[in-house]
Amino acid sequence: ADGFDENLPRIQVRLTLDEDEKAGANKTFFSKVKEELDIVPAQARVIEYWQEKAVFEQEDGTQQVACAARPVHPLGKCLASVQLLAWILVAKYADALPLYRLEGILKRHGGRISRTTLANWIIRLDDVFKPLINLLREQQLNADYLQADETRLQVLKETGKSAQSDKWMWVIRGGPPDRPAVLFEYDPSRSEEVPLRLLDGFRGTLQTDGYAGYNRVCRENGLTR
Repeated sequence: ADGFDENLPRIQVRLTLDEDEKAGANKTFFSKVKEELDIVPAQARVIEYWQEKAVFEQEDGTQQVACAARPVHPLGKCLASVQLLAWILVAKYADALPLYRLEGILKRHGGRISRTTLANWIIRLDDVFKPLINLLREQQLNADYLQADETRLQVLKETGKSAQSDKWMWVIRGGPPDRPAVLFEYDPSRSEEVPLRLLDGFRGTLQTDGYAGYNRVCRENGLTR
């Protein structure tokens, strides 16, 4: 059924009677008659960082300057705030919005950021997220039950392959029962070498479909399938 999370912040709108309408009443009270789900459209703003600096006179007549610490940014010198980077990743990978559409959305909000710049940010974030991805994969491999599957997708530019040929997104789900991780791994191949690499070190139960590409990893790792 349609609805919304009861934990969402709430704003009360008081619909009041005018003085004439409630003149002579014994009392007045409010009762809730309606609820509406509202959304605040995205707003673009520029965050300016002003760094305080203190100048100290030294005994030799020189000056020494102390500067307030600057916040750490995952990409170092970058035009995007951390919040904007998160918005771009969610829009592209969760909402399937291509970068040229994100470029247009940002332009409407007053931010002139090219799709080339957006792509470079995403590529650079790969190194930033590698420790987290490695930790998630480590938790998966230390679990005793995983699920695996692979699905076709097309890639426009893949060396040695046509745009019409099948490539593969491999997905592995599992880890701590209360916090299962879902990791996606792209590979142009559907060979048995891929699950052998992705599940290296895993010992336990593996749930898959009947695809023979999982036979080798189950056999060599001694997995229960």
